[in-house]
Amino acid sequence: MDTGIRREMEGIYSSLTPGEIPWNNEEPPGILVDLVADGTIKPCNGIDLGCGLGNYSRYLARKGFQMTGVDVSSAAIRLAQEKATAEKLTVSFQVVNLTGNWKIATSPFDFALEFEVLHHIYPEHRSHYMEQLAGHLDPGALYLAVCFHESDPQFGGKGKYRQTSIGTRLYFSSQEELKKLYEPFFGIREQAIIEVSGKRGPHQANFFLLEKK
Repeated sequence: MDTGIRREMEGIYSSLTPGEIPWNNEEPPGILVDLVADGTIKPCNGIDLGCGLGNYSRYLARKGFQMTGVDVSSAAIRLAQEKATAEKLTVSFQVVNLTGNWKIATSPFDFALEFEVLHHIYPEHRSHYMEQLAGHLDPGALYLAVCFHESDPQFGGKGKYRQTSIGTRLYFSSQEELKKLYEPFFGIREQAIIEVSGKRGPHQANFFLLEKK
């Protein structure tokens, strides 16, 4: 993420309460819960990309995963670690700029979760992001990716770039452009346009379950 987005995220996590942060949900997303419940995603060494306050990292840790949560915001990482410590969970939380060059001691990973993060990463940074992610995954690793679809009615409901009420600027993707992004590194096991819940109403989202080549 560029410097501007890093500043935005640091400001959000430093100034807003958890309840005021639009994407901060204590409950894990249904699509993740279902894939864990049916055994598609099994306990392993996993990474939670753009983990925020670590809610999903902690959920997976309780399910037996060895989790690493990474986020660009040091304030988010500090709060995530405090929550994990309070719950007596072992999760490694690290400050990582997803569009920079990663150095993560707990890699390689067998599972990557990226839930509602990619729409914060603009197209010019995405190829490098994919290279970094693929380099930290073992062959056969699963990658669950969910980001806003261009048909989503939120934030004006049209245009690829949209401004949110808290000042963030998001990029809304099509299935076709995401397939082109993923295919050099991953095989596509499942893809769909799904509805995900949001604090201001449901979103239309791209869902991909991918496998590292």
